[in-house]
Amino acid sequence: MRKYDVGAYIWPSYHHEPRTEHFWPEKDGEWYTVRRATPRFPNHDMPRIPLLGYQDEADPAVMRQHVELALEHGVNVFIMDWYWYENEACFERQLNEGLLPALEGTDCKFFLMWANHDVNSLWNMHEDTHWNRPNKSLWSGQVTRAELEPMFKRIIDKYFKHSNYYRINDKPVFSIFDYSNLVVGLGGAEPTADAFNWMRKTCEATGFSGLDIQAIAKLCAGVEAGAKLEEGTEEAVARTLAFDSATGYQFCQDAGETGDYVTWTNKSINNWPVYEDTYGTYYPHVSIGWDNTHRNPGFAEEKVVSHATPEAFEACLYKAKAYLDAHPNQAPLMTINSWNEWTEGSYLLPDMRWGYRYLQAVRNVFGK
Repeated sequence: MRKYDVGAYIWPSYHHEPRTEHFWPEKDGEWYTVRRATPRFPNHDMPRIPLLGYQDEADPAVMRQHVELALEHGVNVFIMDWYWYENEACFERQLNEGLLPALEGTDCKFFLMWANHDVNSLWNMHEDTHWNRPNKSLWSGQVTRAELEPMFKRIIDKYFKHSNYYRINDKPVFSIFDYSNLVVGLGGAEPTADAFNWMRKTCEATGFSGLDIQAIAKLCAGVEAGAKLEEGTEEAVARTLAFDSATGYQFCQDAGETGDYVTWTNKSINNWPVYEDTYGTYYPHVSIGWDNTHRNPGFAEEKVVSHATPEAFEACLYKAKAYLDAHPNQAPLMTINSWNEWTEGSYLLPDMRWGYRYLQAVRNVFGK
């Protein structure tokens, strides 16, 4: 039987992060927002109540429970949303204090997805905000070359060298959420391509076979696709940057924030051949749902993907498995949004409505 690498994104906000205390003053992260969720319309699936409780995910005992739960159900890679603002790391405690100790002695892997988007008041549930609505920027996700180089060397030393770091052909995988924002900060597509070459050579000098720079694929649709590029399409820039691979992050980037789950997922999955053509190597992605009303008091039914069920999610997983089986020459990696995105309605962790059924769906398709 073929072995698959099933990766689930982690949103590392369910622990105390001093820099975001003005968003979540109860000092346990975005649980502050989750606990205050209320239904906005008839049959709205709120509140979302975690079956395991409001856990501190920077606690290694908690994360060991999560690692064991993941491996029991076929998830064997965690993709950590990783943040760097004002020339220092943000939300890193869950990775350093929680996940890394929990991985010791296991076959579970991890890699970083650099969430290099700008931050406004998105995480403040007391303010309505949205990507296409002007709002005061709090932190910029852009970096200059002078900032990028020491940041990246820190990543090599701190994470790439870890024995559980996920690699493809002995190349650490490093995913980039918003490459258009990176291009703007570095001064254009050509300087960014040069920075990529430097990153690869730096990894080779460290003893790796290179670096697998992975794009979060997008075609300028959905909530995170406010293109910052003045010239050229995302596809043209992607070809200039010569990514090693690509995958998805959230189906809302392809199909928007609303609609029936089956229609929503089908629209997104139909982009997989386009992404393969654009980026060369594409690893299929499946999202569990979308409901961002937690964070936005003014949002109502039109901002929710409806009729999401474990069975419909499982059907999408079968499509991802079929895609991997049809591409035997690439790594058997697929990605899921998400392990714990409670405030976006897209999580594998068990809750009081569905129990363990989303995790069981992964095990049904990919095995233990």
